[in-house]
Amino acid sequence: MTSFKQKVHLHCIALLNEKIQTLQRTLKELTESAANETKSTAGDKHETALAMLQIEQENISRQLKAVLDQKAIMEGIDPSLKSLQIANGSLVKTNKGYLFLSVALGKMQVEDIRVIALSLQSPLGKKLMGLKRNDYTDIKGAVYIIEAIE
Repeated sequence: MTSFKQKVHLHCIALLNEKIQTLQRTLKELTESAANETKSTAGDKHETALAMLQIEQENISRQLKAVLDQKAIMEGIDPSLKSLQIANGSLVKTNKGYLFLSVALGKMQVEDIRVIALSLQSPLGKKLMGLKRNDYTDIKGAVYIIEAIE
């Protein structure tokens, strides 16, 4: 039987894989465009277009590296581990909903339940670390009460 936490973890990995595929596809298209651009006639327009393509390739490459790093972090999480206090990989049920401390992926729906995947470096992630069931913290006036930790 797959736990809710395992389903959230798998959903996050699937999201990251989609991002990786999209970025890889974009990078491939940019590489092909650059190859076609080098076949074009020389001149200022050509040089500018080529430079713009190279800048875009660098930006996409940086984004791809960041997503691959996020995936490595996510794959390092064992969703079957349970803890009495919040740590990396904890799925936390609060009075405001579910939070998955892993990497910053934002809001998602898993089994019609809203889950927010946030990084440990986020302001809320930092405040939640080490808290236990029935503890609470607040951020920007919002109080988060820890109801359960998976």
